[in-house]
Amino acid sequence: MIKRIIGLFVILTIGGIVLVSFTPKNRTDLSAYSTAGLDLYYIAPNFNEIEDDLLDNFIYPELGKSYVGFKEALAFKESRGDYGVVNQFGYMGKYQFGIGTLAMIGIKNKNTFLSSPELQERAFYANLSRNKWILRRDLKWFVGKRMNGIVVTESGVLAAAHLAGPGAVKKYLRSGGVDGFADAFGTTIRYYMKRFSGFDTSFVVPDRKAKA
Repeated sequence: MIKRIIGLFVILTIGGIVLVSFTPKNRTDLSAYSTAGLDLYYIAPNFNEIEDDLLDNFIYPELGKSYVGFKEALAFKESRGDYGVVNQFGYMGKYQFGIGTLAMIGIKNKNTFLSSPELQERAFYANLSRNKWILRRDLKWFVGKRMNGIVVTESGVLAAAHLAGPGAVKKYLRSGGVDGFADAFGTTIRYYMKRFSGFDTSFVVPDRKAKA
């Protein structure tokens, strides 16, 4: 029994000597890898914030808050400015018009519409003009007021009407922002009112019978 104990002690002693002999004399300094003081919290952007970044970083001539700046910013959001595009829901052109809206402003041939940038620009103005007339009272009542955290502006309202139609925007405004709308991609009236706020749309003359 004593021999076994002595043998075990010898083995442990030898093992300890061997272990110490392999211990590096120069230890690695890990202080350079410390995360102290670093911001380790990150919140992923939501879809609309990503869209904001894309729109803000898109390179195009500086147009400011002019009418041209308004329509080009809206066109980029709708189609990336492509006159010939038709999306999966059938909306067409640079400003993504539906067949029903085109019919209301006097355009019946979609092929003619898609092949004519000039006609598309006239259609955009005519639709704005018609929407501005329909929403004339709401613009008078609500512009400058804060709703759902954003200040209502004429350009924001007209952009939202392009997205959702003037009837839906009227319901949204008159319900205090409660009666909302989202298109097939989840884009809301509130988002368009925020994204396109503060542009100068005084150039647009209200016209109930506007035609392209």
